[in-house]
Amino acid sequence: MNTLEILNRMKKLPFGLKAFSRIICLKAPYFSSIKPEFTRLEPGIGEAKMEKRRAVTNHIGTVHAIAMANLCEFVGGMTLEVSVPKTHRWIPASMKIDYLKKAKTDVYASTNIKVESWPDSGPVTVHVDVFDQKKVKVVQADIEMYVSLKSKNPK
Repeated sequence: MNTLEILNRMKKLPFGLKAFSRIICLKAPYFSSIKPEFTRLEPGIGEAKMEKRRAVTNHIGTVHAIAMANLCEFVGGMTLEVSVPKTHRWIPASMKIDYLKKAKTDVYASTNIKVESWPDSGPVTVHVDVFDQKKVKVVQADIEMYVSLKSKNPK
């Protein structure tokens, strides 16, 4: 069973997206530090929120830049995961991120991935925007993901 199939099964359950988000954090524990929660996830579209709490703030009391970068990778990576064909895999290669405004509230990130034709191997850029509760864009990121065919002989 692949990630998309697990997601689709869990969406049918009460608190399914919340539980799915927690499972992802167990699989990739670093994400647990920001406690992200998907509000929407389907092939091509991903949205997740992160509460402003002391653990993700900086010395001036706003949401820490790296916490928002982490949210970008969470949303961009998992949206790509449920979007790539079953024959493909991916890994983040680089990230360009712009911190546009101070985030003084809870934030949410969104991405919309449109790939006409998946390469056998090569880069795919995933754009992610982060907004505060007033819908002001506070961060934008372009994450270059290296996409390739899965090995025919997995270990």
